[in-house]
Amino acid sequence: MIASHLLAYFFTELNHDQVQKVDQYLYHMRLSDETLLEIAKRFRKEMEKGLGATTHPTASVKMLPTFVRSTPDGTEHGEFLALDLGGTNFRVLWVKVTDNGLQKVEMENQIYAIPEDIMRGSGTQLFDHIAECLANFMDKLQIKDKKLPLGFTFSFPCLQTKLDEDFDIDIVAVVNDTVGTMMTCGYDDQNCEIGLIVGTGSNACYMEEMRHIDMVEGDEGRMCINMEWGAFGDDGVLDDIRTEFDQEIDMGSLNPGKQLFEKMISGMYMGELVRLILVKMAKEELLFGGKLSPELLATGHFETKDVSDIEGEKDGIRKAREILVRLGLDPTQEDCVATHRVCQIVSTRSASLCAATLAAVLRRIKENKGEERLRSTIGVDGSVYKKHPHFAKRLHKTVRRLVPDCDIRFLRSEDGSGKGAAMVTAVAYRLADQHRARQKTLESLKLSREQLLEVKRRMKVEMERGLSKETHTIAPVKMLPTYVCATPDGTEKGDFLALDLGGTNFRVLLVRVRNGKRRGVEMHNKIYSIPREVMHGTGDELFDHIVQCIADFLEYMGMKGVSLPLGFTFSFPCQQNSLDESILLKWTKGFKASGCEGEDVVTLLKEAIHRREEFDLDVVAVVNDTVGTMMTCGYEDPHCEVGLIVGTGSNACYMEEMRNVELVEGEEGRMCVNMEWGAFGDNGCLDDFRTEFDAAVDELSLNPGKQRFEKMISGMYLGEIVRNILIDFTKHGLLFRGRISERLKTRGIFETKFLSQIESDCLALLQVRAILHHLGLESTCDDSIIVKEVCTVVARRAAQLCGAGMAAVVDKIRENRGLDTLKVTVGVDGTLYKLHPHFAKVMHETVKDLAPKCDVSFLESEDGSGKGAALITAVACRIREAGQR
Repeated sequence: MIASHLLAYFFTELNHDQVQKVDQYLYHMRLSDETLLEIAKRFRKEMEKGLGATTHPTASVKMLPTFVRSTPDGTEHGEFLALDLGGTNFRVLWVKVTDNGLQKVEMENQIYAIPEDIMRGSGTQLFDHIAECLANFMDKLQIKDKKLPLGFTFSFPCLQTKLDEDFDIDIVAVVNDTVGTMMTCGYDDQNCEIGLIVGTGSNACYMEEMRHIDMVEGDEGRMCINMEWGAFGDDGVLDDIRTEFDQEIDMGSLNPGKQLFEKMISGMYMGELVRLILVKMAKEELLFGGKLSPELLATGHFETKDVSDIEGEKDGIRKAREILVRLGLDPTQEDCVATHRVCQIVSTRSASLCAATLAAVLRRIKENKGEERLRSTIGVDGSVYKKHPHFAKRLHKTVRRLVPDCDIRFLRSEDGSGKGAAMVTAVAYRLADQHRARQKTLESLKLSREQLLEVKRRMKVEMERGLSKETHTIAPVKMLPTYVCATPDGTEKGDFLALDLGGTNFRVLLVRVRNGKRRGVEMHNKIYSIPREVMHGTGDELFDHIVQCIADFLEYMGMKGVSLPLGFTFSFPCQQNSLDESILLKWTKGFKASGCEGEDVVTLLKEAIHRREEFDLDVVAVVNDTVGTMMTCGYEDPHCEVGLIVGTGSNACYMEEMRNVELVEGEEGRMCVNMEWGAFGDNGCLDDFRTEFDAAVDELSLNPGKQRFEKMISGMYLGEIVRNILIDFTKHGLLFRGRISERLKTRGIFETKFLSQIESDCLALLQVRAILHHLGLESTCDDSIIVKEVCTVVARRAAQLCGAGMAAVVDKIRENRGLDTLKVTVGVDGTLYKLHPHFAKVMHETVKDLAPKCDVSFLESEDGSGKGAALITAVACRIREAGQR
C-alpha cells in the first residue's frame, strides 16, 4: 500500500518537473494579461489604419466593407438559395425562412465536388461547373420554375464595392463565411454583431459605424466589416510576440510573410507548431532521450486533431503515447507529460491571442455606441473552436477578463457559411421590401415643382378672396388690415413700453429708441408666465393678470406711475378697425379665456388698467408678432416689406397697395396686411395635398378643421405628423421591430426641438438613438436612420409649402407695382426657421425657384414681437407728431 502511494507521489512530482521544464522552455509563448492588452491596443491601431482612406492601402488588416448593412431582426421570411464555396467541395442549399412568431428555418443541401482540373483551370470553367450543379440541385427539388434569390458564400479575400458585385446575374448577396456566421447567429440572437471563425483559418467581422468607413460613401447607419485579421502582424507589429517556431512555420509555408497572425492561432498550423517544438526539444536532448524519428521530422505529421485528442478530458497522457508511438518514437511517461503540456501552451496561446483581438473589437463597438456597459453576442464557427476540448472555454474566460465592462455571449453557429448566405439574402430582401413600403408612404409627402407652383397659385387666389369685400367673409385667408401704413425711416425716438402676448409666457419691455449719431434701440424686459387656469379662465382674470405684471415691471424699472406710449403685440387672429382697436376673432395656441372673442383687446386691457387704479398708459398700437417682425427688420433694412413667422405657429404679413385693401376706405399709399395664412386650406382647397397623417393630427387638435396650412408647416404640429408616420410604420412592421410602445402612443412627445436635433448634420446616429431613448423609444441603428428620414421628409415639405406661400406674396407685391423684377427683404422669426438645420435653406431655394423675377433676401428678426411693437408705436408717434405740427 505504502509502495503504491510512493509510486503515485513519485509520478506526480515527475509530472510536475516536466511541466515546469516545458513552461520554462516555452516562456515566450505564455502571455500575461498585460501583454494581451498591449496586443489588443496594437490591433485597435491596425483596425483604424484599415478603415482610413489614406492608410488603407498600406494597412495589413484590410477592414473590407461587405455592404451588409443590417443583421436579422426576426421578421425575415421567404425561400432562398445559397452557394457555399470555400474549398475542394462546395454546397448548394435551399433555405426556407418562416416568420409566424416561431422564426423557423428549413434547409435542404447537397455537396458537389470540384475536380482538380477545374480548380486549376479557368474561371469560366469553374463557374460553368457551379451553374451546372445548381441546375441539378434545383431539378432535384423541383424548384427550377421559381425565381429564387441567391446568396453566395465566397470564402476568399475579396474587395467588394457592392453587395452583388462579383457576378453579372441576379445574385442578391456575396458574402464570406465569417459574415455568414454572424448572420446565422444574428437570426437567433439579435444582439449578435460579431462573427468569428477559428478553424483551418481564422477571421472575424463586426458591425462598424458607417461614419468611420472612409472607403464607402455615406455616414449613416452601420456596415459589416470583414476584417481579414489573419494578416495582423504582416507589417512587423507582432515581431516581439512571435517566437522562433512561428518564424519557422512561416518560412515553410506557401505564403511566407503573409497571414502571420493566422499562423499563430488557426488549426492549419497548431499541430505543426507543436511538432516543431517537440523536434527542437528532442535535438536539445530535453525529450525522447535526444532521439528523432523520420516521421516526427516530416512536415504535417502532427495534426491539430492530435492536439485536441491529447488535451481531451480523459486519458490525455495515454493518447499522447499513442500518437508519439505512431510517429516512430519510444516515449517515456515524462515525454508524454511534456508533450501534453506543449499542446496546452500552444492551444492556450491561440485562444489568448484570439481573445486579445476580440477585446479590441468589443472595445471599439462599445465606444462607437457610447455605452457604459456593452451587451453583445459573438457568433462563432470553426473546427478549433468547436472540437478542441478547452479552446472555447479559455477564449471566453480571457475575453471576459480583458473587457470586464462588456457582457458577452458566445453563440455557436450552425452552418454559418450556407445558412448565413441565405440569411444575408433574406435580410437584403427584407430591407428592400421595407424600404419600398416606407417610400410608398413617404411619397405622398414629397412635393414636385408642379405641385408647389399649384400651391402658390392657390395661395394667390385665396389672398385675392381675403382682400375683396365681396368674398372676405367666407375667405379662410383673412388678409386683415393692420392700419400700419409706414415702416421705420430712422428718425423715430423716445421711450416706449411694449407688451408681447403670444403664448404661455408673455413679456413686458421698455424700449428706448434713439436717432441721430446714437441711432439704435436699447431694451429692458422681464418674462412672466400665464398659469393654465388663467388661460382657461375669464377674460377679466387674464387681463388683470397682465396688468399686475406691467405694474411689477414698472416698479422693477423704477418707473412707477410714469405714463408712456404702449405697443401691444397680440399674436392671435384679430380684426383690426384702427391701429389701436383690434377685435379678437378666435383664440388659438391653447387659450380659452371666456368673454374675449368678439371684443376689442385694447378696451379689455384699458379696463383692467382702470380697475387697478395705479397707473395709466397710452395704448397707441396693437399688432401681431408677424407685423412686429417686419417692423424690426424694417428698422435695419428699408427694403423689408414682408414679415414671416415660422415657429410654434406660422403667419405672414406684407405691405399691400391701399387700392387693393377693399375693407378700408382710401386708395392712396400702402398698408400692412396680416394674412393669417395658417387658415389657408380650411375651405378644402389643399385637400389633395393633405395626407392621412395631416388628417389624424388635425382631428385630434384643439381646433379640428381650422388652421390647416399651419398644421402642415409649423413647429407645433410637425412632431405630431412624424409621430403618426412612425406609428404607421411600426404597425406595418417597418420600424421598431413592429412593437408600438406606450410612449410612441403619447401625443406631443416629438417636440420641434427633437426634429431639429435629429436632423442636425453634425449629429451621429448614436445621438439620434440617445434622443429616441430619452423619448422612451428603444431603437436599433436602422430605426434611427428611418426616424431621421421621416423627420427630413416632413420638415422639407413644411419648408417647401412655406416657400410656395412666400413666393405667392412676393410675386403679388411685384405685380401690384407693375415691375419686371422686385428687390425685397423678408423679416423672419420663429424657432423652426432659426433652429432647424435645413428649414431656412430649403425655404429660400423654393422661393427662388417659384418666384424667379423676385430678388428676395431674408433677414432674421431680433425680437420682432417686443421691439417690433415698440417700433410701430414709435412710427405712429412720429406720424402723429408730424400731423400736429
